[in-house]
Amino acid sequence: MNEREAPEVVDASLVGTYPATVGAGGGYVWDAVLEYRVWCHPERGAPDEDDGNDYFHAFADYDEAVDFSQQRPGAEEPLALIRQDEYLEEPRPGEYLHVKERRLTEWPVEFLSRPRRTAHTIAQFLAPDAPANRLDILRGSAS
Repeated sequence: MNEREAPEVVDASLVGTYPATVGAGGGYVWDAVLEYRVWCHPERGAPDEDDGNDYFHAFADYDEAVDFSQQRPGAEEPLALIRQDEYLEEPRPGEYLHVKERRLTEWPVEFLSRPRRTAHTIAQFLAPDAPANRLDILRGSAS
């Protein structure tokens, strides 16, 4: 994904103010990108900036995050910190629950190629007449 494809953060002035501990993945849909994070690991060669603990650098710009991750020893590829105002849980394979609460979670940036959640996305996904492959709705490829 490049800068033209990576969504802009919702408020650049808040980048770096979000909690480090958030969820990881899940939820199937996204509402906003809050920041791009590059996690650094001293045990893999990153400079020790936090008494041997892992840490991250936050970016408003995806390409800057990529450049940083490629130049910093011990750094991971960027992740997106996203906000989900509503999302889907899958407690068992093929069983989906509509959760209406806000949460923050980190996603691989490639997941942002899915369209942003609309007011109808989850209802269409859960509808009895949804396509056999419901995930096509989330990918924006359902007819």
